[in-house]
Amino acid sequence: MTAQLKILAAEIELPKGIQRILPLPDDGLGALWTSIILDPAVKQKLLAQAVLNFSMRSKVSRNVLPLHGVILLVGPPGTGKTSLARGLAHRVAKAFPNDKFRLMEVEPHQLASSSLGKSQRAVTELFAQAIAEAAAGGPVVVLLDEVETLAADRAKLSMDANPVDVHRATDAVLVQLDALAERYPNLLFVATSNFPRAVDSAFTSRCDLILEIPLPNKEASADILKDCLIGLGAFYPAIGKLVNAPGFADCAAACVGLDGRAIRKMVGSAIATNLETATAPGNLTLAQILAAAKAAKASRAAAEC
Repeated sequence: MTAQLKILAAEIELPKGIQRILPLPDDGLGALWTSIILDPAVKQKLLAQAVLNFSMRSKVSRNVLPLHGVILLVGPPGTGKTSLARGLAHRVAKAFPNDKFRLMEVEPHQLASSSLGKSQRAVTELFAQAIAEAAAGGPVVVLLDEVETLAADRAKLSMDANPVDVHRATDAVLVQLDALAERYPNLLFVATSNFPRAVDSAFTSRCDLILEIPLPNKEASADILKDCLIGLGAFYPAIGKLVNAPGFADCAAACVGLDGRAIRKMVGSAIATNLETATAPGNLTLAQILAAAKAAKASRAAAEC
């Protein structure tokens, strides 16, 4: 996109509940896909399901194969679900080079209201108007981050805090998903949730794939730590050399139990151990990384108690 088009896009007022709309493919989003260290088989399954949505839904009746065009990514915070969803949109668009794909990102918190009926109307307008109009113009991937905000489990709602409106908002989401699935086979929702038990069962029943994004295992933790250190090595060569130094394996093992985001942030904490490394990050040692990893795990354990 040229600088002029970016300025024009920025000047367009987005519909309520839409955070941004991006043309696809987008190399920046593609980098997100690569940056998420995950079992290749899991990534392959996710991409295959998304591609199937656009290759088959327009040809096969929903009476034969009731695809809704909804994928749900669940797992602990920091495991890269949102980044993976954005990267997936790029990869799907690359699989169909002759089509002009777009990514729409929903901001669910803009739709919530304490006034009776307003959340339901906002949800209906978002799906029936903004998303439907976009799908009418070509293939669209819609990111529904923190989907439990839009499709809360009605069976677990407290009778305090305006439950009727929350029920109606969830009802509206379900009705619109059914309507959009029927009318627009070129539409794919990719939803994420840190709290899958908080998502209404009627929503999950409409998902074509529910995929758990787990905390990284020992090998993945080592790969994430290595990727972070090598990335820093482009600016501070001594840090990049740490991946081949004795003691790296101990640091990687100490990271098990942390999510990918926490592992990378932990490296930042290690650099900030003292003024010496904060001023000259190239002086970072594996001992500092090991101490920071242990501290991060201890902090997480305390928070979970």
